[in-house]
Amino acid sequence: MCGHSPQRLYPRHISECSTEPATFGPIWTRKNFGTEAQIYLSLDASMSLRSRLRVLPTAISLASGSSRHAFQHQQWKPSCRVATGSVHAFSAIASSFDDKRVSLVQGASRGLGLEFVTQLLRGSQALPSLAGGHVVATCRNPEKAEALQELATSHPGRLTILPLDVTDEATIKAAATAVKTKLGRLDLLLNVTGVLHIPDVLTPETSLSKVTSESLLLSFQTNAMGPLLVTQAFEALLSSTAANAANSGDPVVVANLSARVGSIEDNRLGGWYSYRSSKSALNQLTRTMAVDFARKRNPVICVMLHPGTADTDLTKPFQKNVPELFTPERAVKQLLEILAGLKKEDTGKFYAWDGKIVPF
Repeated sequence: MCGHSPQRLYPRHISECSTEPATFGPIWTRKNFGTEAQIYLSLDASMSLRSRLRVLPTAISLASGSSRHAFQHQQWKPSCRVATGSVHAFSAIASSFDDKRVSLVQGASRGLGLEFVTQLLRGSQALPSLAGGHVVATCRNPEKAEALQELATSHPGRLTILPLDVTDEATIKAAATAVKTKLGRLDLLLNVTGVLHIPDVLTPETSLSKVTSESLLLSFQTNAMGPLLVTQAFEALLSSTAANAANSGDPVVVANLSARVGSIEDNRLGGWYSYRSSKSALNQLTRTMAVDFARKRNPVICVMLHPGTADTDLTKPFQKNVPELFTPERAVKQLLEILAGLKKEDTGKFYAWDGKIVPF
C-alpha cells in the first residue's frame, strides 16, 4: 500500500485530491454491487473517524489496518493505480452504504400500507433502528395517491413514491431497479397489498357454487403471487444489505401481511374460498422463501403477519360481528412491535397481532 497504517475513512471527490503532491496508491473496485461512489482512506489524524464514517462495514476493516485482507476477503479486485495526495489517501470505488436504513411499503396508498409509511416516517418507537431512515412507498397510481404526496411534502427528502402493480411484473422490476440505483440498500420490505372484495368484480364466496376461476385468479395474483414476485425482484438488494449490515445487529426483514383465515388448521367456518386459499398460498410461499434465505451466510428473515381486523376499506363490509376492531394506527403499531423483536430463528413463522404464533 502506501507504507503507513490507515487511520481515517471518509467520502470525498477525486477532484479534491487533484492539486495535492502526488504519490501512488492502489485503487480498488468491487464488481456488480450497488451504486458506485468514491470512498477515500486518509491518514490525517486530525479527522474524526466516527463523524466521517458513512461507508460500507467492509471498509471499516480498512481503518483498523487490515485493508488488503479486507478487500480480498470481500472479493474486491485491484483494477489500476492512481496518483493520490500527500496525505496518503487512496480511493475505492464501492457501494454507497449509508447508515440510514431503508424501508419499502408495497401497497402504500391507503389503509394499513399508508399507516405503515406514516409511522415509519414519524419514527416509530416500536422500531427505533429505522428512525430517521428513508421510506419507499409503492402503489399503482402515485399521481392519485394524495395522502402519500402530502407525506412527501411534510417529510422532504425522506419519502420516495414509486409506481408498482403486483399484477404487472414490468413495474415490479422497474421499482427494484429504482431503489437499488437511488438508495443502494433495503432493510425492511413490507408486502401489504391484498384484495378481498371489489364491487361488481369480486365477492367472498359463501358456498362452493359461487366460486369462479376469475375470482381465484385475481386473488392469487394479488395476495400470493404479487408478494412473491416483489420479493424476488428485491432479493439481491435484500441479501447484499444483510451481508453489509451483518455486524450492526439489525436484521433485514421481509414481512408479508397474511390473515388468520389463511390458516388451514384454523379453518372451521369454511367459505371465502378465493381469499382463504390465496392467503394459504402466501403462507407457504413465505415459508419457502424463509428456508431459501436461511441457507445464505447472512440470511434475510421472512415472516407472515396477521394484523387482526382493522378499520380499513378492505374490511368495511365485514365489521358487523367483529369482537375487536383496531384502528389502523393501533394495528400497525402492534405489527411494528413484533418486527422489532425478530431474531434469525423466527424466520418462516406466522405471527398474529398479539405476538402469538398462528398455526398454518
